[in-house]
Amino acid sequence: MSENNSYHRKYNIITDKSKAFAIRIVGCYKYLCDEKKEYILSKQLMRSGTSIGANVRESFNAQSTPDFISKISIALKEAEESLYWLEILHETGTLEEKLFDSIYNDCVELVKILTSIVKSSKEKEEKDSKNYPK
Repeated sequence: MSENNSYHRKYNIITDKSKAFAIRIVGCYKYLCDEKKEYILSKQLMRSGTSIGANVRESFNAQSTPDFISKISIALKEAEESLYWLEILHETGTLEEKLFDSIYNDCVELVKILTSIVKSSKEKEEKDSKNYPK
């Protein structure tokens, strides 16, 4: 598989997985509000968890490679923040082990994919700048 196809495959994976994660987060938020009567931390999780996919989608229209890297990096930061809120909700006994493990593992996977995209995009940008100096 060529480098370009590998890049596009990763990009499609992160698009699908970040949207699926956002949908899971919405469900988790509803559960936490309805069943646990937890509104503050769950709202933070809702914001960061749905923001991942929004930033990935926004990167579709990046104006340059640095702009793309910036938007994907923001998605990565939001994923890391989501991990934090999930940990807090779990460690305070608000989020049960089974649900926590499932959503947390999905988020860790997003972090790994986003980290890989940022790294490969930076490498590509560096390679391109050496091949086409300004």
